[in-house]
Amino acid sequence: MGHYIEVESGVNVYAEDIGIGQPVVFIHGWPLNHKAFESQIGELAANGFRFIGIDLRGYGKSGKPWSGYDYDTAASDVKAVVDYLELEDFVLAGFSMGGPIAIRYLTKYGEEGIDKLLLMGAAAPSFTQREGFALNMKPKEVDQIIAQVKADRPAFLADFANMFFEQKKSPQFLRWFESLGLEAGAHSTVNSAISLRDEDLRDELAGISLPTAIFHGKKDQICAYGLAEELKKGIPNSVLVPFEKSGHGMNGDEPEKFNTEMIRFLKSSGVKTK
Repeated sequence: MGHYIEVESGVNVYAEDIGIGQPVVFIHGWPLNHKAFESQIGELAANGFRFIGIDLRGYGKSGKPWSGYDYDTAASDVKAVVDYLELEDFVLAGFSMGGPIAIRYLTKYGEEGIDKLLLMGAAAPSFTQREGFALNMKPKEVDQIIAQVKADRPAFLADFANMFFEQKKSPQFLRWFESLGLEAGAHSTVNSAISLRDEDLRDELAGISLPTAIFHGKKDQICAYGLAEELKKGIPNSVLVPFEKSGHGMNGDEPEKFNTEMIRFLKSSGVKTK
């Protein structure tokens, strides 16, 4: 079942809704959409969970307005979906750029109604290096990505697909993966990259008391493994699950391990730290 939810006047966000049971709200990464999690949908439904896959504004089937690509607005859009679907006792699951958006959701709206937090290859606490933070890309490297997107977005997405996975993927799989990025608005892709470059959530981790799992590929070329270690240090009630053979796309590189660890975490009886 699919829902189109008006998040502001004239802007609709799409959410895929499959299965029954405890909801798991997935927030995708840049510049993808909910289809990136297609290999998780069946596993979740078969294990008594309800998959809620949001296409962020600018991506997939959602509206593509000019503005609203900051994390605050993205979190607000997620809240609109949660409220519209009247979700309770749900798990918030953020992949890559969806990780910091999930964290910002907790900062803005608190933890009421949320059972657990799952961060997967998260672009947090900061995607770029800054004073006191020497991990991951330099801001000028993101500027170079933006220039590549503007010059030849299809060619950039082909290169990006090759960086995304550590294990060899079929040409057909890579074409499919590239197609997800092509469903995004070009301006959306650029504006979200600006947010990835500029947003900083280092001060937002300590307030998280939800049981949290941090999944991260040891060979991630997009969000360095060190980011996961920072998240583990910063979030009090967290566990770090390394994927030794994975790049950024863990669910493509180690699909069986990913699904097994995901279901294990979802079925675990986590307890809040406060």
